[in-house]
Amino acid sequence: MAVTLGEEIMLLSLDDDSGAAKDRQSAGWAVAGGILLDLVMAGRVSVDDGRVRVTDQAPTGVALLDGRLEQLASWAGRRRRPPKVTEWLTKDHSKAVTATVESLRERGLVAEEQHKVLGLFPVKRYPEADGTAERELRERLAAVVLEGSDPDDRTAGLVALIHSAKLHRIAFPGVPRKKLSARMSAVSEGQWAGESLRKAIRDMQAAMVAVTVATAAAAAG
Repeated sequence: MAVTLGEEIMLLSLDDDSGAAKDRQSAGWAVAGGILLDLVMAGRVSVDDGRVRVTDQAPTGVALLDGRLEQLASWAGRRRRPPKVTEWLTKDHSKAVTATVESLRERGLVAEEQHKVLGLFPVKRYPEADGTAERELRERLAAVVLEGSDPDDRTAGLVALIHSAKLHRIAFPGVPRKKLSARMSAVSEGQWAGESLRKAIRDMQAAMVAVTVATAAAAAG
């Protein structure tokens, strides 16, 4: 089974050695956004005019996606109108991260370790156990963003999520953002998919920008 978009973003965020998450909050939003985008591409969800609709509740066969789809369908079904993408991301992002890390652990891509902060507070860390998937991911991103290769739909969607959540540093460590932004914008806005999927990407990007800006403002306040 292929690694999902949410899992790919989580792999980029987790430090290989310590297992700590880098850019934790922004990465969390992007993980939830990646799961939602995978559901769009699987034909289970549509995103249009900033709102998300469940169009097909049939399982995808991917446990991570099916768990979030079930939760989304249940929550959205109790509302009078389709919820905004930002509302779902705000509600689900922490649960999506937990589910995604557990999926990576079950796949054997990360290990779970227990640590104590200040010798008192238990925390979990997820160092790399099998780096094959992350190496392939980083090679694919480098080929598209740094070398100019044409992306497939999923890679272009991943680039769009990384760009809108400002996760350039974890995706391309050591490369200045100004050297990445123009190409990542071009990939995000390119004619690489059908119009409905491009519209979904645009709405997802707008939602990612909105939630990350709001989070930064709250932290600064």
